[in-house]
Amino acid sequence: MTVYSFSATLMNGNEKSLSDYKGNVLLIVNTASICGFSKQLSSLQALFETFHDDGFYVLGFPCNQFQNQEPGTNEQTAETCRLDFGVTFPLFQKIHVKGEHIHPLFHYITEQKKGIVTSTIKWNFTKFIINQEGEVVRRYAPMTTPKNIASDVRRLLNSDKKTHLI
Repeated sequence: MTVYSFSATLMNGNEKSLSDYKGNVLLIVNTASICGFSKQLSSLQALFETFHDDGFYVLGFPCNQFQNQEPGTNEQTAETCRLDFGVTFPLFQKIHVKGEHIHPLFHYITEQKKGIVTSTIKWNFTKFIINQEGEVVRRYAPMTTPKNIASDVRRLLNSDKKTHLI
């Protein structure tokens, strides 16, 4: 099983199979537009723009499970991300990233790369980097900035699709 086994609903309402991203490096992020870390949306966009032509995607999954920091509709979330942060990378409709109604993708990736002590996501902007084979390579804490992930993205893109991060 890989992340390519899953699908999710894009902001426009279309179901998107993650297998459509096969062969690319992915950064999967649970986002919230009024979180203290929301400025990372602009940095995630910059990372996406820097490496997109080389086969890199940021996939944003808004979530309202942490202190009501993504309370609006999917349309409001998409508009805020686009207008306030310049987001053009793929955004999916709001999901649960923990608990009884966790989205199957997040159940899978959190089990593949557990956090400190537990696999449960504890806050917005937890990030997972996925290699070209759809394998979860590394998990990053919310405070890890996109700038600090750039070297890992570059390494995976230049790995000839065989190398895993250590």
